[in-house]
Amino acid sequence: MEGLLGTVFPLILMFVLFYFLLIRPQQKKQKAVQQMQSDLKKGDRIITIGGLHGFVDALDEGTVVIKCGDGSRLTYDRNAIRDVISE
Repeated sequence: MEGLLGTVFPLILMFVLFYFLLIRPQQKKQKAVQQMQSDLKKGDRIITIGGLHGFVDALDEGTVVIKCGDGSRLTYDRNAIRDVISE
């Protein structure tokens, strides 16, 4: 019994540490990004995952129309929005 406990306990401890140091923070970050993408509104200044800077011109359920500096309008998936810039 003592040998089994000595073998299993370190594995359980490693899993608990792995969960709190890696898995849980990643889940919290993912949840925050999803919340940010669902809270987008017209006029928000954004950055896409590809590095495009622009303003939200129109919103649809799954897409966002982004107005760039030269006046062009590009359509992206909501998932492509990396960050909303607060001024």
